Amino acid sequence: MLKSLSVQNFALIEHVSLDFHKGLHVITGETGSGKSILLGALNLILGERSDFSVIRNPEKKTVVEAVFDLNPDFKEWFVQEDIDWDSETVIRREITSQGKSRSFINDTPVQLSQLKELTEQLVYIHSQHETLEIKKTRFQFDLLDSYGDSLELANQVSGLYHQIQRLRSTKDQLEHAKSNHLQELDYVKFQLDELEQLDLDKINYETLEHDFSKLSKIDDLKEAYASITAAIDQENGATDLLRRLKSHIDKWKDADAELGTISNRLNEVIVELGDISRDSERQLNQLEGDPEALFRLTELLDEYNKILRKHHLSTQEELIEYRTALSDKVSDFTFSDERIAALIIEIEAKEKELHQLSTNLFEKRSKVIPKLEVYLLELLSEMKMEHSRFQIVLNKLDKPDANGGMTIQILFSANKGLELKPIERAASGGELSRVMLAIQLVMSEKKALPTLILDEIDTGVSGEVALRMGKLLKEMGKHLQVFAITHLPQVAAKGDFHFEVSKSHENSQTISSIEQLNDVQRIEALAKLISGEQVTDLARSSAIELMN
Repeated sequence: MLKSLSVQNFALIEHVSLDFHKGLHVITGETGSGKSILLGALNLILGERSDFSVIRNPEKKTVVEAVFDLNPDFKEWFVQEDIDWDSETVIRREITSQGKSRSFINDTPVQLSQLKELTEQLVYIHSQHETLEIKKTRFQFDLLDSYGDSLELANQVSGLYHQIQRLRSTKDQLEHAKSNHLQELDYVKFQLDELEQLDLDKINYETLEHDFSKLSKIDDLKEAYASITAAIDQENGATDLLRRLKSHIDKWKDADAELGTISNRLNEVIVELGDISRDSERQLNQLEGDPEALFRLTELLDEYNKILRKHHLSTQEELIEYRTALSDKVSDFTFSDERIAALIIEIEAKEKELHQLSTNLFEKRSKVIPKLEVYLLELLSEMKMEHSRFQIVLNKLDKPDANGGMTIQILFSANKGLELKPIERAASGGELSRVMLAIQLVMSEKKALPTLILDEIDTGVSGEVALRMGKLLKEMGKHLQVFAITHLPQVAAKGDFHFEVSKSHENSQTISSIEQLNDVQRIEALAKLISGEQVTDLARSSAIELMN
């Protein structure tokens, strides 16, 4: 429900602040006084594109702010959009003469698409130029389902159909990807086989590189070890020279403690050289040439290094990571096959469910059509269209769709002797207005409609018909919040709340204002609608009679 509306610096409106309630709100005013301007301001809240020409004073912002009282069903939307939830939600639009436009929901900046997604669920504006809404299939099904209490079933059918379409789209994408990547899969498998042959989890190629280096230079290694033992152990070698030196020093070490220390250190060196000589001798004895082993290592390392270069990698760890990535790709292809098979099974099951739900929906819709036709004719009879005829035609389609695999058409005739035609071509403006009012009444009784704003829906009617339309609007106000912009006193008199738009001139400027009328003011406003500018006592009496 719309609780309040504030408009600043918009066209002829300098500042207006209004409070609203449940029930029927009527808005009257002379032609050109600014009723359409008020709708224009409200359209900003509904996410319409900004028209910067409406900025009254270019030095100030244009601000339109509306407060809505929301039920808890909207909370999930707020959570999904990451917007603070409040049952009393404030929606604001700001535009500047510099071409900037900003939108806010509960002081959170939002995109215009987000604003529109929310507000189109809160307010529905029906103008005298939009009576062709009735020819839209969705609107006609809504009417039928509202009256027949089939809205939930219809939503199930629509939701299931779109779910099936999404599943089909996913399956088609997977099949297309699979077809396009079959050749790539063969190459991935070839690369993976190459890497598997390297046995990367069991063979340490860094160790093999060391072994290869050792085998390929075995003669040089033998010469190196032999030269070590020769230099240490041969006559006049390092050990012989150090022993003689130590023997010479030992003669004088008692005379100098430092010489004793040096002698001990030389002894440690002689011992270490002995260890080095024995280790070198042992290594020399172990070194044996193995041409076959060298050949095998050469082949294995050549293949290893070739694959490293092929994939522009440097280490065995990088090769293992690359192998894992290739293995994941192959798994993805396998998973795609499994996923496609699972999707086919899921789609078939949901199609069976959709067929059953659609059959139930068709039966339920067909059953309620005669009752709806009768009820609409009763409502039209109340508005002096007692010779009207309605025929709602429901046909099944061969294929399912979001409407349950069926088509609908509303045929109408407003007068005796006239053939039934599609409703948008069978009624005049005034007749179509009354038809739309009857339909809105039916839907308001059964469906949780948003705030409904009717912009001169009573165009083309007068007298007793206008009075009956006013009564129907009053009835609609019992089920939802209704705003009716009208020129007819018979309609305006039935409002639970009456607002009047007026225009004044101040300092060479034209200003539109709107205020809620009390009972006395309402009588004057209605009398003016009845008799014109010269209000008579008779017009006042008629106004009081209409109100009562």
